[in-house]
Amino acid sequence: MASTGATTASPVVSGTTAQSSSSSSSSSSSMNSLANQTIAGNFQTFLTLLTTQLQNQNPLDPLDTNQFTQQLVEFAGVQQQLQTNDSLSTLVSLQQSEQASQALQYVGKTAVVSGNTAALTNSSATWELNVPSNATVNISIASSTGQTVYSGNFSANAGNNQPFTWNGQGSDGTQLPDGLYTLTATAKDSNGNNVAITTEVGGTVNSVDLTQSPPLLSINGQSYTLSQVKAIGTGSSSSGS
Repeated sequence: MASTGATTASPVVSGTTAQSSSSSSSSSSSMNSLANQTIAGNFQTFLTLLTTQLQNQNPLDPLDTNQFTQQLVEFAGVQQQLQTNDSLSTLVSLQQSEQASQALQYVGKTAVVSGNTAALTNSSATWELNVPSNATVNISIASSTGQTVYSGNFSANAGNNQPFTWNGQGSDGTQLPDGLYTLTATAKDSNGNNVAITTEVGGTVNSVDLTQSPPLLSINGQSYTLSQVKAIGTGSSSSGS
């Protein structure tokens, strides 16, 4: 199988700025505000009913002490719920701000993420394969339109982060244009049992979309969440394919 060295493209950084916290944060705040308004409305209604009841009770037959105590407990419970909602809203807001700050720090850096779509640049695209056991691996690469342009088999030893670099040539030897290509890897061990392979891709974080919650990192034209990031500041290794 042909082997080419991976070429590192010059990063073009165009970080998306945060115009406020985010539309998601705004939507969350609106929902919390609506919930608080609903609870506050019930709270005021409860107070009105309680004070009206006290004002109009029969002096000769006052409100039962146990019943009155129960109503005061409910009163305190509603007040506590309002305070809890406010505290939770503050915690959510702080968490969203922390995620946004962390995501912005990734702009311009090289990231390795869980995924199978890589950019072919200067006739080189690299994926990293995680192979749990020795196996014969079948590789299939498709263009952005879904057309299979390359397929082949190779033997792989067990191990993680094994680089597979494609030189951009189709199965018929045609050199394909730069762009996004998706790799699918299946494998079988020596006994013919299926071996589950996962893939990772590396690329420069070009921008961050802070209008989403959690924020989305743009890498090789694809969007990834912070939880999909496996490493920051490391590039994909070169290897034969």
